[in-house]
Amino acid sequence: MRLPSNSLKDLISFYHSELQFTYDYSEIEAIINLVLEHYLGFSKTDILKKKQENINQSDLLKLYFCCKDLKKNIPVQYILQEAWFYNLKFYVDKHVLIPRPETEELVDHILKENKNAKTYLDVGTGSGCIPVTIKKNNPSSSVYACDISTDALALAKKNAALNKTEISFFITDALNTEQLLQKTETNFDVIISNPPYIKYSEKELMTPSVLDNEPHLALFVEVDDTIIFYKKIIDLCKNKLNNNGKLYFELNPLTADNVKEYSLKSKLFKKVELLKDLSGKVRFLSAEKH
Repeated sequence: MRLPSNSLKDLISFYHSELQFTYDYSEIEAIINLVLEHYLGFSKTDILKKKQENINQSDLLKLYFCCKDLKKNIPVQYILQEAWFYNLKFYVDKHVLIPRPETEELVDHILKENKNAKTYLDVGTGSGCIPVTIKKNNPSSSVYACDISTDALALAKKNAALNKTEISFFITDALNTEQLLQKTETNFDVIISNPPYIKYSEKELMTPSVLDNEPHLALFVEVDDTIIFYKKIIDLCKNKLNNNGKLYFELNPLTADNVKEYSLKSKLFKKVELLKDLSGKVRFLSAEKH
């Protein structure tokens, strides 16, 4: 299909026509809002007001090729190299997961329940959306974050700078508890992690846009024990989580009960809870240390 004109109205029709077999109507509308804000600086109100106006050829080409990439199942966030999280803008690329609404829910729980916390650690930080958001909303706190990927840490540092926050980043393997202990002299009031938790057997249930584009290192557990990351971070709490400190996980609903069971068996916590996300799925764990 070719664009019949340079008008915004025809561009919007082009997006719907090209993407109708890849996304549903509401998703296409959301994508249009994102790309027009990114390339043209248009708000939703601008889009309504300017539908009959023409787009200059340079911008039209950018929007045209963006649509072609979207048709290949490349997520819009990777095309634009940005994502919004808790009303903050983050750089994203193929080295990190796109921040999810469920993770926003987790951060919201943490901020509301830990207003007096002074030290935070995010294990497996990816884009840095969790520590940056916490620091932005609790500027007096000391926030630490780690990842095994040098590329992810480079991007997380870029996001800390973008959002004018100071985070202490370091590289480490979350499965190497001794290494983690050696790299953190501080103990923490709050430890957080959204680690790899998807079984390889679940691949067939995933959309091509996720499977073909997002980093498998951050998605899949490569060992038989699919909750190994959770176990290692729970073990870390013995030495690194302060008394009365809180541990938070984002979970795979399929293995949430197993993570809770290991938390209880550790005898480290006086309270362990599984929490549901807005869609009603068991998605988070909250535990308070003795």
